[in-house]
Amino acid sequence: MTVALGIDIGGTFTDVVLIDRADGEICTAKVLTTPDDPATGVLAGIAELLDDVGHDPDEVSQAVHATTLATNLILERKGGPVAYVTTAGFGDILIIGNERKGDAEKYDLFYTKQAPIVPRRRTVDVVERTAADGSVVVPLDIEQARTALAELLAREPVEAVAVCFLHSYANSDHERQVADIIAELNPDLYVAVSSEVWPEYRELPRACTTVMSAYVGPTVTRYIARLDRELAHQGIGARLQIMGSSGGIISAATVARRPVQLVESGPAAGVMAAAHIGRLSGIDNLISFDMGGTTAKAGLVRGGHAAIAHEFYVGGTASSGVKQINTGYPIKIPVIDLAEVGAGGGSIAYLDSGGALRVGPDSAGAEPGPACYGRGGTQPTVTDADLVLAYLNPDFFLGGRMAIRADLAHGALAELAEPMGLAPEEAAAGVYEVVNATMAAAVRVVTLERGIDPRDFTLLASGGAAGVHVARLAEEFGITEVVIPANPGVGSAVGLLASDVVTDHVRTQVIDSVGANTDAIEAIYAELEAAAVAEIGAEGFAAEEIELEREIDVRYRHQAHELTVPLDGSDLDGAATAFGDLYQQLYGIRQADPVEFVNYRVRVIGPVPKPDWSTDEIAARPPAPLTHRPAWFDGDMADTPVYRRHILLPGPTIDGPAIIEESSSTVIVPRGWAATVDRWLSLVLRPG
Repeated sequence: MTVALGIDIGGTFTDVVLIDRADGEICTAKVLTTPDDPATGVLAGIAELLDDVGHDPDEVSQAVHATTLATNLILERKGGPVAYVTTAGFGDILIIGNERKGDAEKYDLFYTKQAPIVPRRRTVDVVERTAADGSVVVPLDIEQARTALAELLAREPVEAVAVCFLHSYANSDHERQVADIIAELNPDLYVAVSSEVWPEYRELPRACTTVMSAYVGPTVTRYIARLDRELAHQGIGARLQIMGSSGGIISAATVARRPVQLVESGPAAGVMAAAHIGRLSGIDNLISFDMGGTTAKAGLVRGGHAAIAHEFYVGGTASSGVKQINTGYPIKIPVIDLAEVGAGGGSIAYLDSGGALRVGPDSAGAEPGPACYGRGGTQPTVTDADLVLAYLNPDFFLGGRMAIRADLAHGALAELAEPMGLAPEEAAAGVYEVVNATMAAAVRVVTLERGIDPRDFTLLASGGAAGVHVARLAEEFGITEVVIPANPGVGSAVGLLASDVVTDHVRTQVIDSVGANTDAIEAIYAELEAAAVAEIGAEGFAAEEIELEREIDVRYRHQAHELTVPLDGSDLDGAATAFGDLYQQLYGIRQADPVEFVNYRVRVIGPVPKPDWSTDEIAARPPAPLTHRPAWFDGDMADTPVYRRHILLPGPTIDGPAIIEESSSTVIVPRGWAATVDRWLSLVLRPG
């Protein structure tokens, strides 16, 4: 039983990848997402793929799933009604928040801050108080808590309750007692308590993290449970595993306790795929670019490892780990550090009130989809524009399994073009340039806005729509190497099967480095590691297989914010030195003040076998083009050679302009660029 399935649900398509670890064979399927019931599309894709390759369901030994369900519930405000329980006097914290205007709202005189997820009428103030060292200042008033909760539950229909008390990261007793009271009053409610979701200090991010867990918890847990049952009905006995936001696979049981860990599940899988392909290809530093049907994501891989953010903003004008943005809700969990914008193949193009051409963030999705899908969509999208520019082949979309109509795309673009006095092709070229500029913003966030020169990195592209746009995106930043891996249209699903099983744990306790009690800190790590190892062991890993990583958050005494550095065993002096080096790198100075140790982080890893699809074959000469067709290059339609990717082997070079088609994606090689294939069957594009 060596067959593994990776399942990624996107806004437009659901991708399924099968890898036979015995021989390295990779097979893929791509079906339209079913928004009303995502599990339907998943099950259809699995059935289609197993039938195509001739494997029986009971041969599947691993099933890993990535989903945007949690993110979409937050973005669309479609989670269930939540009640919030907190320490008396802190009931307004969610309303006050710390949201700032995004770039689009910076000069909006009529800007209105978005409403909190939990309105004040569903907030319960409980008499209790714990100090930062965990000592009880005000005992929990159990009767007051019970009465207030009973009144709220009788008055407000809620599906979940979030409990977050002041300093409960240091002492969780009061939270647990209140959780027991809620279970007595209504055992059917989903309950999230901050000391279980993520016990790290900073009141607002911890409160938002707990509320978001409660907000998405009922829907996410019902969905995961149903999908697990349906897979079993199909004959797949493997336990369902989920891609977490930190780039590691987590169990369904962990998702039930901390569903907020799915906020960047799908995008994280794309970055992990990029990191794996980079390691195979010997590329240590790369920018991961993933363009799907609804969004485009950019992440950073340095030294072969994806960057991790420990605070992430979701639900605003942008999803990002950049603290300066502060739009949306702060989520205090480890998340693959990336930036995401509403620009994808299904993004809708329109003219704003001033007559300017705009693209996104609204998407046609899978229903009704772009106009060319012929499923009722009439608004022009990026996919329609790419089809009008002849970058896409209507007879080979999804390898010919899905028919799309060029006449409907032309009609939609003609309607967009008319007010501008342009031809449909000129309007389509405008859509192409505008969406490229929008996606460039995501790359800019993870590079230039952090003092990183993108020219020092390789741009690795995945996602069904990325190959059409990635070379022009590279030109925007002066990037001279672009890699498009094999099967780029299902890149995130491949990333699921290249990711390890991971669990992260954290504890907060502020300890001054002067006279620090090393034994006390070691005891904290020992307790965290014991819990994490037990969690990984439940997934079937032996003790000798498990890998342990320690990190520690350090700050200068009297400062409010800390930096995360690796911890080698119990070498606190080494961690303090590493902190000073990082602080100097980021801020240009090195202070003489003593440091404080704040948060203690543990990551426990259960390694899984990684796929490798390398080849030793080399072609003597470039293949002849399959055909030619007129396509838009440099302001006009030019006769362009078209190649099929599956026949390309390492060795020869294809000069642009050229179009390279495959079943899950299309790659455009602009004039002045050249494409080759490396031994891992990735297309490598370089200028000249």
